[in-house]
Amino acid sequence: MALTVAGERFFPGAERVLAAHDETLASIRQDGLRGSIVFGCPEDYLTAFFPDLLRRYGAVHPGVEIEVISAPTIELRPLLQRRRIDLALVSQPGSAGPIEVIRHEPLVWIASTDAPTLLEEPTLPIALSAPGSIDHIEARCALDASSRPYRVSHASNGLAGLLAIARSGLAISVATRAAVPGELSIVTRGLPPLPEIGISLAYASVGLCCAKTVNPGLPLSPDALIPQAL
Repeated sequence: MALTVAGERFFPGAERVLAAHDETLASIRQDGLRGSIVFGCPEDYLTAFFPDLLRRYGAVHPGVEIEVISAPTIELRPLLQRRRIDLALVSQPGSAGPIEVIRHEPLVWIASTDAPTLLEEPTLPIALSAPGSIDHIEARCALDASSRPYRVSHASNGLAGLLAIARSGLAISVATRAAVPGELSIVTRGLPPLPEIGISLAYASVGLCCAKTVNPGLPLSPDALIPQAL
């Protein structure tokens, strides 16, 4: 097989185009995105869907180091303001606008069984997180609205502490539904329903996509981070 005259003229140019294409792909594969980000995340979300997020993101950008700081939203917001972390998943009322919220997650009452004997007590013992947290506020508002007597008998800023208290049977606690482990039960009878909360992606400054990166513009879109259904 022989090239035509036109083919002989085209062939050298085509070779250069293909060589440039191969060089570009090789450069992308070798260099990729590199650097580091500091990501804040409440413990509820850390245990529920953060491992899958890290696995998916790490597979696409293996050159990016991610440092994770687990803390309640009320502690993450000051860290964002002081630029101690680059971005964070934060909780806010479920009534927040759809542009701000990237996922809704229901709050639920949790206990060692789905019909705990604690419900029979005249004053219900409950375990809640810090007073300024959304789950603390929503739980007390729901109980106050239902005129159910209660007392905050235990408190913990961490999910592990709240789960341990619920597991012990000493109090009924509150968590997001996605964070409830299999050995605990969601209590749906004898207590007022709890609302959904919104999950948002907050940045250290307006317009900041990612900090501390050699190659800026790391794709951290809300759709890529948090699937709407688990």
